Amino acid sequence: MNLDKVFDNNKKWIESKLDVDSNYFEDLGKGQSPELLYIGCSDSRVTAEDLMGLQPGEVFVHRNIANMVVGTDLNAMSVLDYAVNHLKVNHVVVCGHFSCGGVKAAMQSADLGILNPWLRNIRDVYRLHKTELNAIDDEDKRYDRLVELNVQEQCVNLIKTATVQKAVRSRGLKVHGWVFDIHTGKLIDLKIDLDGILKNIMEIYHLD
Repeated sequence: MNLDKVFDNNKKWIESKLDVDSNYFEDLGKGQSPELLYIGCSDSRVTAEDLMGLQPGEVFVHRNIANMVVGTDLNAMSVLDYAVNHLKVNHVVVCGHFSCGGVKAAMQSADLGILNPWLRNIRDVYRLHKTELNAIDDEDKRYDRLVELNVQEQCVNLIKTATVQKAVRSRGLKVHGWVFDIHTGKLIDLKIDLDGILKNIMEIYHLD
């Protein structure tokens, strides 16, 4: 890749924004008030704002391998705290995608070094749902289903946190699970019954 092209593209992007609104960057510099926190995968084929048709300032974004929400990950927990408690977002979305390399890598037997402890979290998702997953003969379909179940479990991890529980009680924060179909471009709402999940886990995970 010729990096000079990146800076040429940047100039064209600036011009395109100013052609529509001469105050675009002045307004952008005044601050942000996004209503949505998007937790997605770092995969280079999946861009958060583009697939939702949103602009800078409209969504707060956190990305990592396989869109994980791990309670001991201080990066993710800091992003969550800032988005919920300071930016006051109204929605938190976990968005996975089909053909996720992280999900597929997690199910291989190879030693992947520093990635091992991270991918172990996905293996735990498989362990929780192994009866359903092992019943799927087609390997690609099994991985796609694991992508969906991984999104569900990361949503569960979100509602285990004090940050989310307090915001749900105080102002009705919503948590959503989505999947991006990389083969069609469609964004799919998994319509996860998070209220039901929340009730089921509150005996153990309830935080005042």
